Amino acid sequence: MRKKEALQLVPLGEQFYQPRAEMVAPLLLGHFLIHETVEGVVGGIIVETEAYGQNDPACHASRGQTARNATMFGKAGLSYVYFIYGCHFCVNAVCCPEGIAEAVLIRAIEPAFGEERMMANRGVKRESLTNGPGKLCSALGITREANGLDLTDPKSPLRICRNSDQKQFIDEKGPVVATTRIGISKAMDLPHRFYLEKSMDVSRRASSR
Repeated sequence: MRKKEALQLVPLGEQFYQPRAEMVAPLLLGHFLIHETVEGVVGGIIVETEAYGQNDPACHASRGQTARNATMFGKAGLSYVYFIYGCHFCVNAVCCPEGIAEAVLIRAIEPAFGEERMMANRGVKRESLTNGPGKLCSALGITREANGLDLTDPKSPLRICRNSDQKQFIDEKGPVVATTRIGISKAMDLPHRFYLEKSMDVSRRASSR
C-alpha cells in the first residue's frame, strides 16, 4: 500500500453501484470509506459488507417504500443511513437503477485515516474500533444527517473512494469469504455477507465456510 499522503481519493462512479447488491458487496472490499468532518478526514478500507436485495425479506424495502427507506429507491450510489436498536447508526451504499431498492451494508473497515479522532469519538483504543456497522459509524461520526448523500460526488463529505492498490490489499488480507449475515431474523441462510479472511477488523468470522 502506498503512503496515505500519496493516495488520490477518487470516488467510485455511479455505474459501479448499478448491479444487484449481492454483486456489488464483494466488489466494495478493499476500497476506502471516507468521511470529511470539521475536525478532519476519517475513514478506512472496507473489509466486510452485507447485501440486501429488494425481494429479500430481511431488506428494509421488501414491503415497499416508506419514509424511512425512501433513499433506497433513489439512484445508485446514494448513502442510506438508518438508526437501529435505539443507539446505533448504520451506513449503506444504494445499488441498482432508481426505483429498485437494494443496498450494501458496510459492516467493518480497517482504520486508515484519522485514527486518533476515531478513537476519541468512540472512547476506545485501536482494537475493536471499527469492527461492526454501529462501531464504524460512531468512529467516523456518521449520523442520520448523512442519509441520502451522493457517495460518487467528489464534493460529498461522505464517499467511497477507489483504492488503486485494492488487488494487493485483498491478496494480503484475503481470501474473500462469503457467508451468512448477522443480526437478522429472516433469510438467515443467504450467503450475502462478505469479508476478508485475514483482516483483524472483521466483526465476526464464520464458524465454517
